Amino acid sequence: MTDIATPPVEGEEEWHTYDEFAAGIDTYRLPSVSLAGRRLALTLDDGTRLTLEFGDETVAWSASGAIVQAPGTTEPFDAVAVRDDVFFVTVAFESRERESLTVVFSTTTHRAIAVLSHIDEEETPETPLVRQTFWAGTTDGGDPTGIVPAPSRDLIGKRNVYRYSPEHLYEHVYVSSLRYAWQCLEGVQRGHGDMDLSTVWKFDDGLYLFCFREFRIAVASVWLHDLGYQLMTTGNFLGLTGDGRSEHSRAGGHIYPLGSVSYPDAQPV
Repeated sequence: MTDIATPPVEGEEEWHTYDEFAAGIDTYRLPSVSLAGRRLALTLDDGTRLTLEFGDETVAWSASGAIVQAPGTTEPFDAVAVRDDVFFVTVAFESRERESLTVVFSTTTHRAIAVLSHIDEEETPETPLVRQTFWAGTTDGGDPTGIVPAPSRDLIGKRNVYRYSPEHLYEHVYVSSLRYAWQCLEGVQRGHGDMDLSTVWKFDDGLYLFCFREFRIAVASVWLHDLGYQLMTTGNFLGLTGDGRSEHSRAGGHIYPLGSVSYPDAQPV
């Protein structure tokens, strides 16, 4: 006879805060690049206009429409060249509390995606404290060509492992157009897992924007998965620290596909 111990039920005090698990999660991230001197104007699909003028470490920006910001505001930013012609830009707002802006754009197709992440002030039962708004758009660099960014079901059924550092290893299973399941295999969250709200958009061949909003802790994240030849992911977090402050973090690393399943008849939502 073999005795199997019942694993302990994790208490709330054992669930690590955002800043605890995010420390070092950018170890294997692609390097940042300079956009100094570049000006980017975006027109989003609802008519919203964004203008970004990049310096060495800050960006001067303005917006009208669904996002409103007077000219002259400067914020810290980070940019990564995910491919030679595709950039992942994180604007870590200091002027707008509990918000961040992510812009993905191509200098070849002149297509773009903008994601505004926001942490609400008050909790709503059974609803994440974080929310995200998505727009497809175009840049002023030339006539747009190729794929129009849009929600995608391409990742449903896929199972990948993500290595962000020697101490960060996570597994993702994309179960529907609304949710994904995750578990921590190595790191401070080892043994923890959940099924959270997620959104996937296709940006270009092999390039997928993946975003999630957690239920258990106040954290939203934006990633650009390169599932082509490179198998790298670049991302950012917006979350509340253990003492209640909003904080921005960079993230990224390697993707290791484990396989996928397909549904023969009834399909996930």
